[in-house]
Parts: sequence; structure tokens; C-alpha cells
Amino acid sequence: MNKIGLDYNTTREKLVLPEYGREIQQMVDYCVELEDRKERQRCAESIIKIMDRMFPENRGLENHEQKLWDHLAIMSNFQLDIDYPFDVSNAAKIAKKPETVEYPNLRIPVRHYGAMLFEIFEKLKHMEPGKERDELVKLTANQMHRNLMQWSHGSCDEQKVAADLARFTDGMIKLDLKHFVFEKVKEPPARSNNNNNKKKK
Repeated sequence: MNKIGLDYNTTREKLVLPEYGREIQQMVDYCVELEDRKERQRCAESIIKIMDRMFPENRGLENHEQKLWDHLAIMSNFQLDIDYPFDVSNAAKIAKKPETVEYPNLRIPVRHYGAMLFEIFEKLKHMEPGKERDELVKLTANQMHRNLMQWSHGSCDEQKVAADLARFTDGMIKLDLKHFVFEKVKEPPARSNNNNNKKKK
């Protein structure tokens, strides 16, 4: 397919604030290039009015006008030399992208227990026997029970919970199923097929 002469969004420059659309961005770019300061000021004020009309539901919000001028400064890459009615110096904080949050480098053998439970397994390995460890074992086993119930669509084997708890704590924690009582877990509601339940007319 010949793409010459065709204008695709994928080939265009990325928008700074996509919610305002490409036409507003083009207006801002045009405004920045205006040499006459008075004309540039009038152009900027006209753009603000258009931006305001685009989101009338925001007019009652606190600092609404301030945010519009902040957004204008951001879209101009702070190159728009005009008399701003507000201090837009804090707009740079809005424009700054947050730092990338590193994903925890924790590999877990099974997904249905989740990373948090595996952190608890590690903690249980090194805890001294006592009331504190017994209470944590109780909470952990019941959470494992609930997780299995959810992932198995209502089916849960208490033997598996005990076996997994021993396995993932390197044998440090062993449930006595003759005395340990799991909390009752409500079974998830069965999925119904609405199409099948409809009566034929």
C-alpha cells in the first residue's frame, strides 16, 4: 500500500496533552511563532477560551483557570512568551513524567498464592516457635485456603494447603489437620449463561 500523501496518527509527532487534540496543539505551536507580543497574547487568550469550552464540566472545579494556563504552558514546552495571569512555574511538575517504578524481582512458583504470601513463607522460615508464629500460620493457611477456593472455582483441598505450606517453608511449618480448623469460605457464585436461561418465545 502506498502511504505517500496520506496522514497517519502513527507518523505524526506525539501530542503533549492528548486530551486537547492535535488542532489545539497546532494552535499553540502557531502562537509560539508569532513575533508580535500583543498578537501572541491575544492568540493565547483565544486558545484558553477554546480549551475552556472543550471541558465545561470542569468550570466549577478549584483552580480551573490556573490549570488551563498551566496546560497551555506545558503544550508550548514553556516557550510561549506572554503575560500569564497566573504563576505557571509549578506547571513543570505536572509535565514531568514520574520515575519508573521497578517491579519486584520476585519469582514465585505458583501464581495463585501471589507474591505477598511467598514473602510470608520466607518470614515463617526464620520465626521462632510461639504464639506470634502460630497466629501468622493461622492467617497464612486461611489465606491460602481462600486463594485456592477462588482459583479452583469453589474446589479446595485442605491437604494441599498443608502440603504447600510445608513445601514453601522448607518443612518448617507443618499443619496438624486433625486439630487445625480452617475458616469457612463462601463459595464464589456460579456463572450463569443468560442466553441459555432465556425462554424461547
